[in-house]
Amino acid sequence: MRGVYKVPGGKLVTVELETENDRITNAHLAGDFFLEPEEALERINSALVGLSTSARVSQIGEAITVALDEDDSLIGFAPRDIGFAVRRALGSATSWEDHQFELIVDGPRSPHMQMALDQVYAEALAAGTRGPTLRIWDWASSAVVIGSFQSLANEVNTEQATQHGITVVRRISGGGAMFVEPGNTITYSLVVPGSLVDGMSFEESYEFLDSWVIRALRDLGIEATYQPLNDITSPAGKIAGAAQKRLKDGTVLHHVTMAYDIDATKMTEVLRIGKEKLVDKGVRSAIKRVDPLKSQTPMTREEIIESFIESFSSQYTLVETRVTDEEEQAAETLVQSKFATREWLELVP
Repeated sequence: MRGVYKVPGGKLVTVELETENDRITNAHLAGDFFLEPEEALERINSALVGLSTSARVSQIGEAITVALDEDDSLIGFAPRDIGFAVRRALGSATSWEDHQFELIVDGPRSPHMQMALDQVYAEALAAGTRGPTLRIWDWASSAVVIGSFQSLANEVNTEQATQHGITVVRRISGGGAMFVEPGNTITYSLVVPGSLVDGMSFEESYEFLDSWVIRALRDLGIEATYQPLNDITSPAGKIAGAAQKRLKDGTVLHHVTMAYDIDATKMTEVLRIGKEKLVDKGVRSAIKRVDPLKSQTPMTREEIIESFIESFSSQYTLVETRVTDEEEQAAETLVQSKFATREWLELVP
């Protein structure tokens, strides 16, 4: 059995295993990493032999750490990364290449409808009626989108939002508030099975699921990097923010909002951005913290989206589909019963 794991920002780790009676009986580690001294390779291989085939990533990493000498140096990877490769070899975890992703490029819809469709697609994957999905979508109107646990009163100046004709909605994932405008925002949702992020901490899964779009941004000449826990940044400022929701079966909804352009003054009028957050981010104002893509590339919003799709499809299997009538009806029902209700919006007053 063979498992491969590409460390975000690091090296490729490959393991080949043999098993018997639910135990690893033979193991060989390889990759383009650096490891000194060379005897450390045998210490790692020996540490894997005897482990249960149900061992978690943390248990595998711990066994390797214990087996290594103090002077052993792992460069470009870590014991935990070997654990990811082992879990994939054993069939307990999957890689990007193991899945066929369904692409949906969706036109402008109301903010309430877009929140509902996110839930519909996450539940569809959990139910087996959809495969892993990449949905790229637009907004029919400006909106403030708050995280599922945020206080409405603390995060949004609702009077200013009303004056500007901005819809306020609550999403099912955590994280902070976002200000979005039609034509000025690039938003996508990635719905994947829990096996794709098996054994990863939340921070590791954010970096892992953002890795493809960071690579796509770099291909455009933008020096994009991941900034824990859920930001994508460049030397010029923040580009995007991500949020996640995990269902009981492990299904992950990972959605990202990027600023192509932004009315920063309006944003600061409708969002209540506390001094603590600004100090924590190390900047003096919210306007300076965000640097939209339009200032970093001459490409149009549509060209950037097309380049994202090309980048994803060049690495993984991507099949274009559409929103079905049944999915649209399910989302409309959720809008009426949940997302457009005062009870949901004021879940945390």
